Formats: sequence, C-alpha cells, structure tokens
Amino acid sequence: MSRGTVSIDIERCKGCDLCVQACPPKVLEMSAQVNDMGYRFPILHDGCTGCTACQLVCPDFVFGVYRFDDAPGEPRPPGPRPPGPEPAPGD
Repeated sequence: MSRGTVSIDIERCKGCDLCVQACPPKVLEMSAQVNDMGYRFPILHDGCTGCTACQLVCPDFVFGVYRFDDAPGEPRPPGPRPPGPEPAPGD
C-alpha cells in the first residue's frame, strides 16, 4: 500500500539513475522513452512510502514528495497527533 507519492518533472531529468538506486521500496525505474533533452527519466510504480530518498539524491531537483496522512483502514499509531487541523468526526 502506498503511503505517499512523488511528482516527477521529467523534462528537467538528466537520467542519472541515482533515484532508482536510492529508492528503498524499489518503486522507481527508468523509462524506455526519452524527454526533450534526450534523457531517460524515472517512472513511479505503486508502493511509494514518501521517504524522500529520491528527492535527496536528485541533482536536478525533479521530485516533489507528498505523504498521505493516514492510509484508509489502518490503525493510527499511539501517541499525539501531529499539529494541524482536527480530524472530522468518524476519522
């Protein structure tokens, strides 16, 4: 189950492949297609955890990382909730 996702600016990517190697859940792979500069770019598959490893190693700053607050149907961890708006009743 995905706990996050990434946006990828494929036109800025220079195909270094560092993100694919750094991805702990191994959900990135390089495309067969090329961008306008002639470079292959990463493609995201299901299972992203939102860990930011790809974003941290990318020399071209092509990644935006987004984490989902709570996965549906999963229990919340014990302890205080992070700062932010209160959940709606029933959440």
